[in-house]
Amino acid sequence: MKLETCPYCSRGKLLSAFGYLAFKTETSLIIVFKEQSKPGRMIVAYRNDHVAELKDLDEKERNAFMKDVADIAKCIDYVYHPDRINYGAYGDTLGHLHFHLVPKYKDDFEWGGTFSMNPHKVEIADDECEVIAEKIRDAYKKIIEGK
Repeated sequence: MKLETCPYCSRGKLLSAFGYLAFKTETSLIIVFKEQSKPGRMIVAYRNDHVAELKDLDEKERNAFMKDVADIAKCIDYVYHPDRINYGAYGDTLGHLHFHLVPKYKDDFEWGGTFSMNPHKVEIADDECEVIAEKIRDAYKKIIEGK
């Protein structure tokens, strides 16, 4: 089931308010988060249904989704070389399974603490999102698909 009021289900304007669709896998939407206070921040959202939590997926679906999360983390690491990657899976208000992958850097304003969901420090336009999306797509092709 998909919900028209969910940005990850409906995509379009609801998604474009905060994210830029970089590409899709069989299981996930790979999204550039437009607030780029942490260079390379991405979202991996479950693609196939409006699912709220990992526990709602069967083993095969869960493993495929978590593989996508790990694969995008590898791509972020390859492109941006962060000191750490933080993972956030909050769903109190949105209720659609997704992870924020947040590169953290030792000299950054939030090193050693929890990342802000939306600090409103660096908002980027779609053309800048496309540059990030292209880097992540290229890394995915190279290190995940081996092309």
